[in-house]
Amino acid sequence: MPGPRPGICVSNARDDASPGRRPGGARSRTREQEQGSVTLAAIRRDEDYTGTKPVEERHRIDEASLAAWMQQNVEGYQGPLEVQQFKGGQSNPTYRLNTPGRSYVMRRKPFGKLLPSAHAVDREFRVIAALGKQGFPVAKAYALCTDDAVIGAAFYVMSMEEGRVFWDPTLPSQPPEARRAIFVAKIETLARLHSYDPEAIGLGDFGKPGNYFARQVDRWTKQYKASETESIPEMDRLMEWLPSTLPDQQRVSVVHGDYRLDNMIFHATEPRVQAVLDWELSTLGDPMADFTYLLMQWAMPGLEGVDLKALNIPTIEEATAIYNRAAGIPEIGDMNWYFAYNTFRLAGITQGIAGRIRDGTAASDKAKESAARTVPLAKASWAYAQKAGAK
Repeated sequence: MPGPRPGICVSNARDDASPGRRPGGARSRTREQEQGSVTLAAIRRDEDYTGTKPVEERHRIDEASLAAWMQQNVEGYQGPLEVQQFKGGQSNPTYRLNTPGRSYVMRRKPFGKLLPSAHAVDREFRVIAALGKQGFPVAKAYALCTDDAVIGAAFYVMSMEEGRVFWDPTLPSQPPEARRAIFVAKIETLARLHSYDPEAIGLGDFGKPGNYFARQVDRWTKQYKASETESIPEMDRLMEWLPSTLPDQQRVSVVHGDYRLDNMIFHATEPRVQAVLDWELSTLGDPMADFTYLLMQWAMPGLEGVDLKALNIPTIEEATAIYNRAAGIPEIGDMNWYFAYNTFRLAGITQGIAGRIRDGTAASDKAKESAARTVPLAKASWAYAQKAGAK
């Protein structure tokens, strides 16, 4: 989702020390105290989704079987193995695998009934392996297992990249100068991803290059219907309008499909992207999908309505200019169709979470919060569609 994950509540408060505040006085101190409390709450929300926890009972795996497989398939592996679960994430359950010498990360498919084409960990493994060879910031891909007999589902193992994950796009824990640098790094990294020729890096058959939005609208329509738990009129209208108003595709690239701040690890001390995570939705397609998805962050809870100048965060116009310059493309016109599409797709994702709650396969204890976002997202998508000319 642009900005926070669906259902995550983030603070809109400024957390830098604004110049010109009236020193002293009870009312001034009260505002300071209130603002400080909100900022601390925002930082705590970052911490809520960062780090590990004991493996939930429903996500337990055969650790001895996993250790034996790693001994045979992961170069340099030496046990004993300790398994923990990451707090964040609502799709593919993700584990931290600790050994005396190093730590790894494992991503596996959820157990139980799954939607068609969802949770394709084999595709995640393939794309990070290919991009890693180009020097793009991803985790090192160690090994893929498609044999369900090992732990009950397909999975892959990659390197554990130490660094910082930011869940709140206002970056309340960072000084103003770091905020802008973090945003610039995020935007330029996306432009770099879109610069690769898929054929040249071994991903020429990673997806169908043409008609990207047509295929995506069809996919998310089917996914939504497969998970539908209630009738939402705006979704019905969108499923008719979007396929009849598709924009022309100008470029083909690898698209991440879920490119946002909390899907990347930043260097521990520098405003530099250490690794882009969560490639489950990646494919070949129109880079405008990734780019406009990124821009949605400015129009949704997280950055919407905040004082960007005071925070020293680029405006949506500045973000667009940064990407255009890095990607070497001309200025882009009206984006309301793309915003409608991206919000429609998010509604499909959150409805999928609702379906997994119904089926008992949702991977996060925050899943109910995400599922509750479906109706507001559908309404927001239809509002963008109307700005783009929908009747």
